[in-house]
Amino acid sequence: MDILGGLLDGPRADGAFLLRSVFTPPWSLRIRDLAPLSVVVVAQGAAWVVPSTGRSTRLEPGDLVLVRGPDEYTIADRPETPPQVFVEPGQRCTDAAGRSMSEEMMLGLRTWGNAADGTTMLVTGTYERASAVSERLLRALPATVVLRRDEWSSDLVTLLCDEMQRDVPGQEVFLDRLLDLVVLAAVRTWLSDQEDGAPGWYRAAADPVVGPALQALHLRVSEPWTVASLATQVQVSRAVLARRFTATVGEPPMSYLTSLRLALAADLLERTDRTLTSIAHAVGYTTPFALSAAFSRERGVSPTQHRSRTQVPRPA
Repeated sequence: MDILGGLLDGPRADGAFLLRSVFTPPWSLRIRDLAPLSVVVVAQGAAWVVPSTGRSTRLEPGDLVLVRGPDEYTIADRPETPPQVFVEPGQRCTDAAGRSMSEEMMLGLRTWGNAADGTTMLVTGTYERASAVSERLLRALPATVVLRRDEWSSDLVTLLCDEMQRDVPGQEVFLDRLLDLVVLAAVRTWLSDQEDGAPGWYRAAADPVVGPALQALHLRVSEPWTVASLATQVQVSRAVLARRFTATVGEPPMSYLTSLRLALAADLLERTDRTLTSIAHAVGYTTPFALSAAFSRERGVSPTQHRSRTQVPRPA
């Protein structure tokens, strides 16, 4: 897996919140669900995205916006339309008085809104829990990323809209994977357009020294790497590797490796039932005690505490 692939492997849908919303003006949704990552695509009509800070943006059919949480934002027919529905954590929807609106606005299978024949249709996908592996990627994103229809693979949304109306065995998993593809296409497009504004780890992939070094760390994270062994791997001196890696990525190679290992450990703690010993060996720590000490020092909680706070019971 390449570097970007490894980072994008974090926000992978697993029972993600996925919904078509159909509206007739006036309409306005205040989103305060604290989700780490959401994607909204205008399938029909038009909409405005109004972030908590920064300027509002009009979205046309086929346009997409990625929203990095947990800040609140508004999606509406016009920026000045006052919010009528508030989306809370857990995708609980209320009006301004706190009365539940979820059942009242249901229009059918994975469809919701104020009018079945509304002029505007949105497709919304929300990752309510992003994997820890994606933290580096999420930090690189601005509060909102807007891509116009001709800038990305909007055909994926057409397929997603069609599939959202089907109710067959395995459909939820199929929709999760489609949502992942939409997000992957959007993030990859945005990164490729940033040039010098892209994060260091993304630009480093093209560096003839740092790129192979990053690739080696990601592919063999459990190996007992040192600066010297990594330099040997990419056939440069330790001094050259340390200098170029730090200048390009923004941190020394061993610091990057530690962050990568702990993010992978956090991901395994959240998503699997593997023992701490097994996870420690998988991410390059010789003992569970060594992993626990590093994890607690970096994140302020023990691995056990992290697992108890974040792990979601898996459905039968």
